[in-house]
Amino acid sequence: MTAIPMEVADPFGLLHPERRKDPYSGYARMLREAPVHFCEPWGAWLVSRYADVNAGFRDLRLLSARTGQFSAGMSEEVRKMMEPLARNLSSWTLFLDAPSHTRLRGLISKAFTPRMMEALRPRIQALVGELLDAARGKERMEIISELANPLPVIVIGELLGLPREDRYRLKRWSDQLAGLIGTGRPTQEQVTAGLNAILEFEAYFRTLIAQRRTAPTNDLLSALVHAEEKGNLLSEQELLSTCTMLLFGGHETTTNLIGNGLLALLRHPEQWELLCASPELLPDAVEEFLRYDPPVQFTNREAAVDMEIGGQAIRKGERVMLMMAAANRDPAHFKDPDRLDVRREELRHMTLGMGPHYCLGAALGRIEAQETFAALMRRFPRLKLEPGATLDWVDSAGFRGLLSLPVVLGAEAR
Repeated sequence: MTAIPMEVADPFGLLHPERRKDPYSGYARMLREAPVHFCEPWGAWLVSRYADVNAGFRDLRLLSARTGQFSAGMSEEVRKMMEPLARNLSSWTLFLDAPSHTRLRGLISKAFTPRMMEALRPRIQALVGELLDAARGKERMEIISELANPLPVIVIGELLGLPREDRYRLKRWSDQLAGLIGTGRPTQEQVTAGLNAILEFEAYFRTLIAQRRTAPTNDLLSALVHAEEKGNLLSEQELLSTCTMLLFGGHETTTNLIGNGLLALLRHPEQWELLCASPELLPDAVEEFLRYDPPVQFTNREAAVDMEIGGQAIRKGERVMLMMAAANRDPAHFKDPDRLDVRREELRHMTLGMGPHYCLGAALGRIEAQETFAALMRRFPRLKLEPGATLDWVDSAGFRGLLSLPVVLGAEAR
């Protein structure tokens, strides 16, 4: 069989490593030329228009139970090797549909209400202050490793009741998992590392769960272990999967939101200066960061029946990828979509999803980002990107984030 040339199979270059630097020119072409099209390498229909993505999130005919995608097209031997991943991910609310999704999300969401997250704001402010204090007297700071990475790991770790000193290995496992599930075509090295991360996560949480069963403490992990819904406790696998999901989802995307948002501001200094002068704009500015350069670029669904999306016939069982990052740049919905505008009035982006799978940790991530930017602007108003800095991106088509972001702090405000 003749191989399909990559320029035909992937006409918008989404899988090309160079596209990590700027996927948005490809999305713009996709919106113009083929807003719904089949991507051969991913084996899925890519849906890019805002209206279609919005409708897709709300359409119950598009199923979320799709963990088989990670081993699709692989040999029986590799699929067997991927079983630990499929087992863990199969109980993530992200990959569940009703009624299982309703039951599990109902238990977890009790700990993630906006009011409960707002109560964490003073602690988050203090943590941001501690991390920035470590940079006091320095001319330069590496934002990702010194601020954007540790902050959300510490926050979700404290919420779950995890020892703070464990954050480095938890972050390492999360990065390895992201390399597997966020890449359209993972390498053998990424597969091996990602599978090892799942096994490490489960062994780690299994020990802590056993401890909380006999000696509960005042943390989210204890609450999950003893949570009941109509007399039913979470199973051991549901607990392991939920803890992995919360740890992974609770920091990976927030790290990228902070890094991507700050880079966007530093590349648009007039927007940085506007925010420094008018910090009351910050909540809306964070929404603009989520729209402009989102930490998650797309999500997957599977058609439960024969259906139509954007005029394109989709058959039962076919994969559908809702391209949130492309929808966020749709000129049919957003005025001047490629411009960063912290005063933008239309803020209803697709980054956090819509409907029953709306991001569980949205309120927490927003608060972490708001407090990080507020502290940076207050303490380092002359912050600039380090001249000549090389910016490398996470090797993932699905997760978008910087590996490092070196900045010059400037004089600290008094």
